[in-house]
Formats: sequence, structure tokens, C-alpha cells
Amino acid sequence: MPKGYHDRVAFVDLSRGKVWYEAYGEAFWRRYLGGRALAAYLLLKHVPKGADPLGPENALVFAPGVLTGTPISGSGRNTVAAKSPLTGGYGDAEGGGFFGAELKNAGLDALVVLGKAESPVYLHVEGGEVAIHPAFHLWGKDPLEVEALIKEVHGAGTRVAQIGLAGENGVLIANVIHDLAHFAGRGGLGAVMGAKGLKAVSARASKETLPAYHDPARLKELARRMAKERMERAAGLVTMGTVGAVRPFNLRGVLPSHNFLDGFLEGAEALDGTSLDALGIRIGRDTCYACVIRCKQVVKIEGTGKYDVRPEYGGPEYEGLGALGSTCGVTDPYAVTKANTLCNQYGLDVIGVGVTIACAMEAVERGFLDDEGLGLRFGNGDALIAAIERLARKEGRLGALLALGARRLAEAIGHPELAMHVKGQEVPMHDPRYKRALGVGYAVSPTGADHNHNLHDTAYTKEGKALMELRFYGEDFAPLPIEDLSEAKVRMLWTKTRERGFVNSLVMCDFVPWTPEEWREALHAATGFWLSPEEMLLVGERTLQLTRLFNLREGVSPEEDRLPERFFQPFRKGNPEARLDKEAFQRALEAYRHLAGWEEGVDAGRLRALGLEEFQNALA
Repeated sequence: MPKGYHDRVAFVDLSRGKVWYEAYGEAFWRRYLGGRALAAYLLLKHVPKGADPLGPENALVFAPGVLTGTPISGSGRNTVAAKSPLTGGYGDAEGGGFFGAELKNAGLDALVVLGKAESPVYLHVEGGEVAIHPAFHLWGKDPLEVEALIKEVHGAGTRVAQIGLAGENGVLIANVIHDLAHFAGRGGLGAVMGAKGLKAVSARASKETLPAYHDPARLKELARRMAKERMERAAGLVTMGTVGAVRPFNLRGVLPSHNFLDGFLEGAEALDGTSLDALGIRIGRDTCYACVIRCKQVVKIEGTGKYDVRPEYGGPEYEGLGALGSTCGVTDPYAVTKANTLCNQYGLDVIGVGVTIACAMEAVERGFLDDEGLGLRFGNGDALIAAIERLARKEGRLGALLALGARRLAEAIGHPELAMHVKGQEVPMHDPRYKRALGVGYAVSPTGADHNHNLHDTAYTKEGKALMELRFYGEDFAPLPIEDLSEAKVRMLWTKTRERGFVNSLVMCDFVPWTPEEWREALHAATGFWLSPEEMLLVGERTLQLTRLFNLREGVSPEEDRLPERFFQPFRKGNPEARLDKEAFQRALEAYRHLAGWEEGVDAGRLRALGLEEFQNALA
């Protein structure tokens, strides 16, 4: 009997209205686990070469992992994946909240959506079965109303993943909303969902569909351990979440500002969590399934009129404060909070929106783009809000351009140098002039720039928890300076990206400070699989090799493993020591490709060693 999984993957062809199920066997689940590894496998199998990301031939995958839905903190996540309309290659994002756990506990290990519905539909999962329901009455409605209407039909305990207005309109930086306040944010997956005519996926678990576990008592023991030790392990996240990062980054002179031209922004401390608390904007903290960390923000603004927000759509995290705030030169916390809430309500990736609007602001200031009277300049919070409204609705030429994301907007106006992206995906709020190995990680990431696939150099400058955990995998890493880009740092990055692939296949949250040994214990308790440290990294490497294969097959060239030229220039204003040398970066990039076997495509011997022989001819 399967433990920790059901061995049941549902396929729904919306074009034909057909549903079927597949099983793969124990050896498969030990090899892939779920999440990213499973999604990459399914996309390579079921998306034909050259498929239009917004066409019926694309596949949309919802993939929990073998730990999703267990009682331990961080186990509420699931992967959403498809061929990305933003990059043209492999796209995925991990969403938190409660939907992923509900989907798993409703009896599925994954849901694969194919085809395109003739009219809007939603899918409901219950009892291990998928049903297709009409959703014409849901199309165009706000997420809060959509969730309420679905719960009226299927019960109050139902959990919902859905798209907002942006996904319906095919905005290329649209996301997938989980439980109103959690998001599978990157890659434009909401646009894929909208193109399929799929408004929502809902799930309701029951006792009959809960997976069995190998050692449920051990899982409960691990859950109690984190609850007891949460303050000792993660006090900053417990008390503040990520919003406390704005002030220290600004003081270091490395806070992305003015479309990454600057690393310091006067007045940016107004965006920090302490300021949000003092103003009464941050009113509490929320959590995800089974998680004791409770790092999510809850905000509320009332009595201002234009800046009023309600708490159901969550609040800004560091990435939102940086992208919509400092990157756009906006320091008004009311305007930035409003902008963040609009993104959440419309189903928009806050990083993609902020970096795209910052690109447009610079273009307007330099005379390259007509802002249609919007006043789209750095620092104008009201123009930021108005631009999000136009973007979500694709109103006017400006709205249509913004809806394409930064790369396509900049290319359309003839100034591609203004777009801060990798492979088409906008750069997060960690500047590679400061975290230099992270910059290499941006360049090689299969989805385009992503800080969650990555090594953050600041964690490995001295002896401590981060280095000890990296040594778990067998190499005696030594502390290295932030600015180091030696082969030793690249080996750290290679190990860390494989670890991240493993964790994103479980699927577990990065913010819950489990150790690698505890991940291994939890995996064994759930499934009975006892993976060695080497085997854990092999799972992670499968994600890297499969996604690289997908990208090469879809024409995403190795030449796209690069950073915008801006990151090889010093800040106009900011930390003068934060500099990224192009030659050092290129050497580090080549060293990473050598470790991965990517010097000429993907190494066939590496694929065989990973048990991926069936994909050896994927590029033929």
C-alpha cells in the first residue's frame, strides 16, 4: 500500500470533457517525490515541442509532494507548472496556504489539465475524483466572491485555487491565487489557466481519502518539535515575517531602487515592517496549513478612500514592498500596500508587476514611452496604482504593453536594456551586485530569475547553521566572503540548487527552518523511503536536468543564461563596494555549467545516471 502518496494522478482534457487517472508505482515516487520533479516529468511527457503556451496543447500541472498535507510545519505547499508564456520555457511556482494540502488529502498526487474549454469551467476534486463544472457565472468576479460561491456548492471546508481578472485577460504576469491570500506567483501561470477557460480548481478532503503514512507518530513528533522550538529557530520570521528586511537592505545600500539603478532610497524605511506596525497598517499575521511560524502579513487600511484595503487578500511581503515600493521609487506605505492588495485581488505577480512598471517609469522619464497622461514617474504612488489597474485590464496601449511583462515592453519600445529580467522573468529584490553567486543562480535558473531556487551568499560568510547544513551532503565547505565567486562558491551554489530542487519536490516551505536531516526523517516517516544525502541531491538534480531539457527543446538557448548589463555597472547611489565583475561572473557561470554537464546541451551519461534514459532523445 502506498505511504505518503496515493499513486493517483488525474488528467483532465477540457477540450473533450474527459477525465482519467494514471498510476506509476513505488519506484517512480521514490525517484520523483512530487512537486517540481513530478511537474517537470509530466510537462516533458505531455507538452509537445513548440506548443503555444496559451494554446490548448500546453499542460497545466498542480503537483503536491509526498510531505504535502502532513502535520508538520511548511507542508502546505504545492507546485503549479506549465510552459511559461512569459519565458517560452519551463515555468513553475510554489503556492502556500491550504489548497495544496486539501488537494493531496482529497486523494490526488497531481492534477494535469490539458486542452481548452469551450466556455469557462472549474474543476472540483473530492473522493479522489475530478468533476468538471460550468463557471460562466464565476468569470469576471472577484476572488472573494468566487470562493464564496464555490463553497456554497461544495461545503465550507472546500479550498480553492483560482485566477483573477489578470488571468482571465491573458496578462503574462498573472498568477494563481490560493485561498485568497497565497500565490503561485511567477511565470505567468494564471494566463495559462485563463487561456484554458479554467477559472478555478477546488478540493475537499475526507477521512477516506487521506494518505496512509509509514510512521505517523514520528510526523507528529516532528510537528511538536518545531512548535516548541520555533522562537529559538526562527524568531525573526515568527515576529516580523519578511517585511523587516527593507530597512537593513537600504542601510547596506543594496535595496533595489529606481529600476535597479540605485541601491539606496531616501525614505525607504517607511516601507519597513516596523513602520507598517506604527501606522496600524499591519494588523496581524496569517499562516499556512499546519504551520507554526505564521509569517504571512495581514493588513487593513480604512478611512482614506483611495488607499483603503481589506484584509482578506493578505498583505505585502518583502518582495512586494521592494518591487512595488523602492524599485518604483515609491516610499508611501499606504500607496504600496494598496498596490500590493490590487495585485493580490487581480491575481498578479508582485515582482513581475513592480519590475515591469519600474521599467516603464524609466522609459517615460527618458522619453521612450508615452504614459498617456498617467504621470508614470519614479515616486508617484498614485500613478503606480493607476498603472496596475490598466495592466490588469489591458487598457489602452500602455496597459497592453505593461501586461506583456518587462522584457516584451522594453523590446516593443526599442530599448531592451531597460528590462531587468532573466529569460523573460523579472529579477527579484536581491541584487546580484551584492549577492554574486545568487546572480549566477539567476542566470542558470530554468524559470528565469528566481531567488527561491538559489544560494544567498550572505548566509555562508561565517561558521553557522547554513554551512553546517550544506556540509550534510558530503563536502567540507568553508566560509566564503559575500563577494567571492571562486570555484568553491560555485560548488556551494551547485549543491544548494540541487537541495532546493529536492525541497521543492517534497514540497516544503523554505521559511520553516528544518534541517536536511529532519527533511530526511520526515520523508521516511511519511513514505518509508530512507534517502541518503546523495539520493536527496539526485532528486534535486533531476529537476535541473529535466527543466534544462525542456528549455533546450523549446528553443531557450544557453545564451539566455545571462544577466542584464545593468548589473555589471555600479549603483548610481548605494553601496560602492557592491560590484559584479563580468569576467568573474562568466568564469563562475562556466564552472556551474561544467558541474551540471551543460557544456554541450545536456550530458546523456548524466541522464542515464539519474534514471532519465527515456528523455535522452528529447532534443532530437
